Amino acid sequence: MSLERRWLEAAYRGDAWLLALRPLEALYRRAVARRAAAYATGSKPVWRAPVPVIVVGNITLGGTGKSPLVAWLAHFLAVRGWRPGIVSRGYGGRAGRYPLRVEETTLVAECGDEPRMLFDQTGLPLVVDPDRPRGAGRLVEAGCDILISDDGLQHLALGRDLELVVVDGQRGVGNGRCLPAGPLREPLSRLEGVDAVVINGDPAFTPPEGAHGMALVPAGWRHLASGERRPVAPLPFAGPVHAVAGIGHPGRFLATLEGLGVEATLHPFADHHDFRGEDLAFDDGRPVVMTAKDAIKCRGLAPPDSWVLEVEARPDAGFVAWFEARLKAFGPPPGGSRGEAGR
Repeated sequence: MSLERRWLEAAYRGDAWLLALRPLEALYRRAVARRAAAYATGSKPVWRAPVPVIVVGNITLGGTGKSPLVAWLAHFLAVRGWRPGIVSRGYGGRAGRYPLRVEETTLVAECGDEPRMLFDQTGLPLVVDPDRPRGAGRLVEAGCDILISDDGLQHLALGRDLELVVVDGQRGVGNGRCLPAGPLREPLSRLEGVDAVVINGDPAFTPPEGAHGMALVPAGWRHLASGERRPVAPLPFAGPVHAVAGIGHPGRFLATLEGLGVEATLHPFADHHDFRGEDLAFDDGRPVVMTAKDAIKCRGLAPPDSWVLEVEARPDAGFVAWFEARLKAFGPPPGGSRGEAGR
């Protein structure tokens, strides 16, 4: 386990040694407050897009399941006649110039793993840019009439009409402390100002009042090399497997596999890990399974018997009704209802 992951797990457990980091936490919280005030008072500019902007993010480090919710929102909007576009920071990618419009030929090294995955899943316009307002502007120029900012909660230079925060049901907010004494990017009071909190999975803590629920549901298996798709059951492989996971919360992936009856040995890596062939070289002939996010980087590296578990977000009925009501406040889609999504 890497030092970073050891610290993150300690932060979610609330280990006593983190008390020594509270003076640094106080400095961090003051910096966050000053930055937020600068945008709120106009000292730093906020760009307002001429179309609605929905921000999906989290207040904790580590995976929460926000990317599947982004994909669900994009599909939900598209089938109702909107022309959604997705803007992302593109963590882990480095392009020669920005904004970068992700296309079929775009390399993951240029755009990052999550943008590449979201593009493959939705087929919708997706732009990567560290300057979110600039990237959002490019999507508007491309004809998008509603934007989703992936992991954009802390990117305050881009104005927003809705803020959605995803919280992992099992790990919650950890010890409730900000960096580096805990896993929070912002104080818990930030949740009081967002439009909706979505809990991914059954909560092992008392969720905020009015929070909605969401489940990540296995949707099927995909053979990594051939692209062949199989249903969730029966399993397309036999016997125990190696499960590789370079995501924010590898334990959730293992729990999902176990729920499907898969006997797996978990090999956790750092979030956004840049896989190499030796990471996937096991000498026992067992199949290898992975997440869709990891599969983006493992093409051509993994052994022949490698499978990808595809998952889909399934928000609860309360969230769906709430979101539909909020959409009505934006007015009808400018392009009218077309009843189709993706490419």
